[in-house]
Order: sequence, then C-alpha cells, then structure tokens
Amino acid sequence: MSASKLDEIDRAILAELQADGRMTNVELARRVGISAPPCLRRVRTLEEAGLIRGYHADVDARALGFEVQVFAMVGLTSQAEADLSAFEARCRAWPLVRECHMLNGEVDFILKCVAPDLSTFQTFLTEELTAAENVASVKTSLVIRDAKDEPGVPFDVLEARLAQQA
Repeated sequence: MSASKLDEIDRAILAELQADGRMTNVELARRVGISAPPCLRRVRTLEEAGLIRGYHADVDARALGFEVQVFAMVGLTSQAEADLSAFEARCRAWPLVRECHMLNGEVDFILKCVAPDLSTFQTFLTEELTAAENVASVKTSLVIRDAKDEPGVPFDVLEARLAQQA
C-alpha cells in the first residue's frame, strides 16, 4: 500500500501513532474523527500492509549509561551482493550497532553505534569492526550532542505534496 492509496484518515492515524504510539484506540479514534471499531480495523490494515512496523519506547541511551554515540563510515573491499549481505548480517549481530545503512558514494555503509564508554567502543572497533572480513576502511565520528532526533516521516510535507497533486 503506497501513500497515494491512503486516505486522509489513514494518514492522520499514522501521524498520531507516530507521535504517540501508546494512546488507546478510543483516543486515537477521537483524534482522527471516527468511531473506535473502524479505527481499530484501519490500524490493523496499516499494520498488515507493513506501514506500521512496530511500537517502541523512545529510550534515553545516555540516562541508561550509554554515554558514547559514534557514526562509523565503512568501506568494503568488495561490493558484490553476497559480500554486502554478509556485512549487513554481521551488523545485525553486533549489539553496539543500532543502525546500518548502505550508502551511495565514497562510503559503503554508515553505522550508528552506542556504547557505555569510549573503551568499550574502541574494543568493538579494533577487535570486531575493523577485523571483520571484507572491511577495507573505517572512519569514525564521535557525536558531541544531538540537535535533532526525530524518527519517522514529516506528515505535514506528505499532506502538502498530496494537496499539490490534487
């Protein structure tokens, strides 16, 4: 199901749940202007279509003792599909790697890593990441502070785009 096939109520449901995934179905229905039973059916349909992939708590990593956040830019020796897939699987197995994105350009992957301290990250970097098969280079950047961390999509931009197309 694509964004163009969603009606205004479906998009409102997605926007509301993105902002607060813990609200009750009754509250969600009230906010989007429909009754609770059809609201729940729409949510289930959006989940089945894969537009809602899950519900998560926004956990404060630093408050939990994960003081170090690092972006690692990784270059691989080979970009053959089997090698790319093997690296992605390895990233999924590393607990410190929280995000892994394949890029176009000079860098093959960018990883978002969190660690309790610099020593733990350094051990991961030297003993696991740079030692991994097919890894040719790793450049790291330590996060000093977060200026913005807003997951999801900007629904106001989507609404404006759809209004222009109408």
